[in-house]
Amino acid sequence: MKLTLLSDESIRLEPVPGPMTIEAMSADQSYSPFHMVAGGLAYCTFSVIHAWAEHAGLQADDLVLDVAWKFADDPHRVGELDVRFTWPSLPAKRLEAAKRVAEMCTIHATLTHPPTIVISGTAGQ
Repeated sequence: MKLTLLSDESIRLEPVPGPMTIEAMSADQSYSPFHMVAGGLAYCTFSVIHAWAEHAGLQADDLVLDVAWKFADDPHRVGELDVRFTWPSLPAKRLEAAKRVAEMCTIHATLTHPPTIVISGTAGQ
């Protein structure tokens, strides 16, 4: 797998042989927490679609996922995530099913039904 940081607000996940790599378009670009969140969503979505494809007898070697986001204010946060996949070998009649499968990703479910977050800590004397 290869995760490419396309911009400060988008990533691409591609199935390439070998270990997972993270690449930037330039040396000035850093891997931000927002890239991490989008990367988790992309990887989860890819995994669910890929498993479905194997079960359905479809090739998914050309499946590519792009995740982009827009920021919202009050509070400053990610306000919108846009997940798009490109899959040239997917038969057109299977597109709607693939979209439904993509929504089965547990990260997608986590983001659409946010968990309760508890923050705790300790301090010295």
